[in-house]
Amino acid sequence: MTGFRKRIGQTVCKFILGLTLSAGLATKTVAKSSQAIVNVDTTVQDKAVTFPTDARLLHKARIALVSVAQRQGIDLRQSYERIGKAAFVRCQRYAHARQINRANAQTRKLRTYLGRIIRDIERKRPCDEPTPSRMTKLLQVASRIHTQPRRRAEGAPQAVQRACPEVECIAKGKGHKQYEFGVKVGIVSTSRESFVLAAKSLPGIPYDGHTLQACIDQATRVTGVVPQEAYADRGYKGHDCYTNTFKVWISRSKRGVTEAIQRKLKRRNAVEPVIGHLKSDGRLARNFLKGVEGDAMDALLCGAGHNIRKFLRKLRLFCALCGLALRQMIALLLPPAMLAPIKAPQIQ
Repeated sequence: MTGFRKRIGQTVCKFILGLTLSAGLATKTVAKSSQAIVNVDTTVQDKAVTFPTDARLLHKARIALVSVAQRQGIDLRQSYERIGKAAFVRCQRYAHARQINRANAQTRKLRTYLGRIIRDIERKRPCDEPTPSRMTKLLQVASRIHTQPRRRAEGAPQAVQRACPEVECIAKGKGHKQYEFGVKVGIVSTSRESFVLAAKSLPGIPYDGHTLQACIDQATRVTGVVPQEAYADRGYKGHDCYTNTFKVWISRSKRGVTEAIQRKLKRRNAVEPVIGHLKSDGRLARNFLKGVEGDAMDALLCGAGHNIRKFLRKLRLFCALCGLALRQMIALLLPPAMLAPIKAPQIQ
C-alpha cells in the first residue's frame, strides 16, 4: 500500500474522491442539486507523533546527530551521551513534580549540548557535497529545533519532528486539549446529505477565512459543479473569497437572511458530526503518512472512505428491504402448510 500511494499521488486521490461522488449519485445517496449548497469547516489532522516537548526534541536531535556523525567517521569533541541523558531524565522528573524553574534549567542545558554538537559537526564535515546528504538534512532540522523559541517565553510551541518536520503546533484554546500537532484540513460537505466533496490539506496554519477559496476550488474540481451557496461558522469572517459566482453565509448573520437561509444556517452544524466520523471511523485523527504530500493524500482518502460508508449503508438498507419484500411475496404465493415450521421428531 505504501508503494501504491506513492505511485498514485495526490491527483489520483482526488480522482478517487470524485469516483465516490459518482457512486453516490448512481445509488441516489446524494442528489445532484445538493452539490450547489455546501457546508464548510476546518479541523486538525493529527500526525502520528509523540507530544513534542522541548526537552524531548533537543535530546532526540542530539542522539540522531551523534549517531550519524559516528557512522561517517567524524571525531566529535564530546558526544554528551551520559550527561545529556541525565539532564533529560532530571527535566522529566522536575516537570512531573511541578518544579518548573529547575526543569527549564535542564532544558537550557540540553539546548546548549545540541548547539555544541551542531557547531562541532559543521566545523569537521566536508563542505563540498554534490547533493544534500542525510547529515545535511539532520543539521537543518536540528538547527530549527535549537533556535525555536521556548513555549512559555514565546507562546505556543513550534513543533519540529526529526522524522516529520512538516508537523505544526495548532493552538485549540480548549481546556482538555490546548494544542494539536498536525496540519489544518478544510472539509466541504453537502448541506442535505453530508456527503464529502472536498478535503483540502492546509499547511502553514492559515486563517480559516483565507482557506475558503482553496476548499471551494477543490470541491469544484472534484464535482464539476460550482457551489452557489456556502455556509460557514464565525471563524470565516473576513474571508478573501470571490463572491461573484456564489454567496457565503456566516453563522449569526442578520442582514438579508430569509427563513430558507436560516434553516440552512442551522443545518451548517451538520458538518461537525461529519468531522467526527472522519476522525473516529477514518484515519483523520491519526495520520501515518509521511510528508506534506502524505497529509494531503490522507485527508482525501478519509473523505473518500466516508462517502463509501454512506452509500454502502444505503445499499445494505436496500438489500434488507428487497429481502423483506421477497419474503412477503413467498408468503403470499405458497400455501400456509408449506410455510409451517417442520417439527423435529421426538426420541423416546
